[in-house]
Amino acid sequence: MGRGSRKAAVVGVALSDCGRVDDATPYALHAQAARRALADAGLDRAVVDGFASAGLGTLAPVEVAEYLGLRPTWVDSTSVGGATWEVMAAHAADAIAAGHANAVLLVYGSTARADIRAGRRTGTLSFGARGPLQFEAPYGHTLIAKYAMAARRHMIGYGTTIEQLAQVAVQARANAALNPEAMFRDPITVDDVLSGPMVADPFTKLHCCLRSDGGAAVLLAAEEYVRDCRTAPVRILGTGEHVSHAAMSEWPDFTVSPAAVSGRLAFQRAGVTPADVDFAEIYDAFTYMTLVTLEDLGFCTKGEGGAFVEEGRLLVRGGELPVNTDGGGLSAQHPGMRGLFLLVEAVRQLRGEAGERQVRTRDGGLPRLGVASGTGGWFCSSGTVVLARD
Repeated sequence: MGRGSRKAAVVGVALSDCGRVDDATPYALHAQAARRALADAGLDRAVVDGFASAGLGTLAPVEVAEYLGLRPTWVDSTSVGGATWEVMAAHAADAIAAGHANAVLLVYGSTARADIRAGRRTGTLSFGARGPLQFEAPYGHTLIAKYAMAARRHMIGYGTTIEQLAQVAVQARANAALNPEAMFRDPITVDDVLSGPMVADPFTKLHCCLRSDGGAAVLLAAEEYVRDCRTAPVRILGTGEHVSHAAMSEWPDFTVSPAAVSGRLAFQRAGVTPADVDFAEIYDAFTYMTLVTLEDLGFCTKGEGGAFVEEGRLLVRGGELPVNTDGGGLSAQHPGMRGLFLLVEAVRQLRGEAGERQVRTRDGGLPRLGVASGTGGWFCSSGTVVLARD
């Protein structure tokens, strides 16, 4: 966190319309999510002097800020894939602490699904063939194949089974069944996951995230604004960020993600341990991401992720550590860089606003501590945020 004395809190969160949205532009989804987040906080747009956005426009976040009618004096366009929003939240909290901003709006929106259906774009198989990627692209290293290679390395090295990986998808779907906003809610079984069409060995279709439309927004504000807010504040206790590699050949160990560093830093700075956490929101473009991130955040030891995800540990209802309580990218929504959705869900859980999927502690109370950990690229980047309810 920054050196300043002011504390930062999340005071507003919201999603735009999500799932199948055929009649909106990405800009419109940004605006819808932003308006809803401001309404959630009960604050006027005029208080927003900080803005963070990535993924849209030639000069992000300039174009999006203009579309929203904002003229910020602090901006961030950090873009590190799915982890972007956790990293941006860390930067925003530091800016507020240092007095460089008073209220920072983070916003994202994408029509990834609708664009493909309308023929405006194709599926993203690769990030391109320039720079260090030129040495991998000729060998067919698609985005999905890179994650699949990493998963296979974990299976060979630690005996992790395909059934254990499938359990991640099964439990994510069970959580999504409790979420009326989730895109897919029908139960699935391990056999359903294993019998699906192969995408990249060992991943079948249900090992991979869905493709949706949607947007999200998070509003952070300095402590003096909290008394004017409609909602209870959720404090950012600690953050961590890390980038590890661009080329697979420069990744020292396929079984260790950058969350091993970002998580350690976030917990140290928050003054808590993984054992204190009531739930976790983890980036899950693929089932292996959930498993290895659980290990690297310290919820289980390296190599034991497969055993940890068995027996329903990730379930909202009855799980020892509810994970991806909204259904995650595997079942709820995944319009692209999904890290902002993790923060929205974490805040809703801590505020007790999650409805049927609300996490409860062993004594029946609301959770007090949650973690959101985003991953970008092909395990290239990670941002982890520890959040707490007052």
